[in-house]
Amino acid sequence: MTTPAETCDAGPATTTDDSVVGHRRVLHVGRDRPIRISTGHRIRHHDGKCSRPHGHNYEISVTVAGQLTEEGWIADKGDITDVIDEWDHMFLLEAGDPLIEAFEAAGDDDAVIVLEHPPTAEVMSVVLERKLAAALPETVTDIAVQVNETSELCGGSTL
Repeated sequence: MTTPAETCDAGPATTTDDSVVGHRRVLHVGRDRPIRISTGHRIRHHDGKCSRPHGHNYEISVTVAGQLTEEGWIADKGDITDVIDEWDHMFLLEAGDPLIEAFEAAGDDDAVIVLEHPPTAEVMSVVLERKLAAALPETVTDIAVQVNETSELCGGSTL
């Protein structure tokens, strides 16, 4: 088990002057109060009830590591939450799912996010990590996303 200091400190400074710019640090967003989004999905090839369209109130937490910028942070929290909020009140479907056409026919195609893989919590965490990597500054070196689908099921990675 780690102490709070171990959790937040990413190691010694990487510069020898009095500047804090360039120091490796960790930023936690949603660790104690997760970011909440309501999102629908279905797991098309599942043998149980998860194959039916349904939704969850997901709780998402993000950890990023990297070098401090001139602004004094690793990444802007708003940039992180903006990426996650893109999925709020959307429906995640796997490419090829016939529901995509149904959403299009209903005029709701702007409410669908199409993923290349089944929209499980594990896949969602990988896709969000990639989206965050594209949206955040180059000073970010590591990203870990945890997606809690329910209080019993979560998927993701840790730093």
